[in-house]
Amino acid sequence: MRKGLLALSPLVVFVVLYLVTSIVAGDFYKVPITVAFLTASIYAVAITRGKLRRRINVFSRGAGTSEMLLMIWIFILAGAFAHSAKQMGAIDATVNLTLSLLPSQMLLAGLFIAACFISLSIGTSVGTIVALTPIAAGVAVQTGADIAMVIAVVVGGSFFGDNLSFISDTTIIATQTQGCRTSDKFRANSFIVVPAALLILGLYVFLGKDMAAPAAIPDVNVWKVAPYLVVLTTAAFGLNVMVVLFIGIVLTGIIGMADGSFGFYGWLGAMGTGIVSMGELIIVTMLAGGLLQIIKHNGGIDFIIKRLTSRISSKRGAELTIAGLVSVVNLCTANNTVAIITVGGIARRIGEKYGLDPRKCASLLDTFSCAVQGLIPYGAQVLMAAGLASVNPIAIVPRLYYPLAIGIAALLAILIRYPRRYS
Repeated sequence: MRKGLLALSPLVVFVVLYLVTSIVAGDFYKVPITVAFLTASIYAVAITRGKLRRRINVFSRGAGTSEMLLMIWIFILAGAFAHSAKQMGAIDATVNLTLSLLPSQMLLAGLFIAACFISLSIGTSVGTIVALTPIAAGVAVQTGADIAMVIAVVVGGSFFGDNLSFISDTTIIATQTQGCRTSDKFRANSFIVVPAALLILGLYVFLGKDMAAPAAIPDVNVWKVAPYLVVLTTAAFGLNVMVVLFIGIVLTGIIGMADGSFGFYGWLGAMGTGIVSMGELIIVTMLAGGLLQIIKHNGGIDFIIKRLTSRISSKRGAELTIAGLVSVVNLCTANNTVAIITVGGIARRIGEKYGLDPRKCASLLDTFSCAVQGLIPYGAQVLMAAGLASVNPIAIVPRLYYPLAIGIAALLAILIRYPRRYS
């Protein structure tokens, strides 16, 4: 037990240094998140046994996995697209179009519906956040709304499709590990999360009723809206998010140079500035990956799994154990896909032993991982949205109502044995 707790102690160091210290100071900007991760990472390497070179190699493997590097490439392309689009005037034009089409009291609800639809179509929360966050931030500025709240609407809605989409990696892995079809898991999952989505939609209608759109909305230059429309359309057709972003970058250059918003070198400069703006996000991603690899190497993940599976006595207890496993591992890995891969096999063994429906097991794995991923300030989705909107991730988290709602809905589904046909 002592070894397991020691393996998990770097997370405690991070939480104490970043969250607790910031709360005491009353300012979450006092302790940079990069410094908190760096300190926890140094501590993690120090408590690991073996030669220093070997310990550093373990950390480096976690920081440089193919999944981690893919995420970084997306961050780089997203930064280049977001800033070149901003310099070209795409954000202002898109915001003006949004304000002219939607009643002001429906802006929050409209953004939530858009995030739900896009994420369901493309199966990725990150792609949805990349496409919608700049628009949402512009709407917040134009209407005087709380920018953290508006960004949280997009982040929350992006997890609707991450959880339900047939092409989402979490759906694919959850169904494969539990041995059920994606269509069956979709139906079981819908019973749990759709009521929560409708509840949150109603909440956004209520919260947005006092939003006031500007009295005079400038004329919309449709050509400047084109990069976002193309990005959203191509993403909806399932095109790879990196290809989508590349197309968007090229379009901003063509349109921006055609209408005189910038020249060729201005376009390159805008892309460079956008890439540099993602620097902190990239550093945090790599430090978090290395830190969590050290924790896994030292047995922290295995310790959690063993402790949580030691006292199962009923179907309800088995489902709660599966939910707890994927949630805790997600907290440690900050990646819902990795969390499902890590516990999928043991979840299936628990399900078979206690006679659980594999469709519900898959739904619980996916829903709880998405709920936790959507609520942690160091998750890729929150960090991406915060970076694109220049907002502290901690300011977004308390406003993430949808991930919290699906977590509560999934917990109730276990406690009251709902839906009956899958329980």
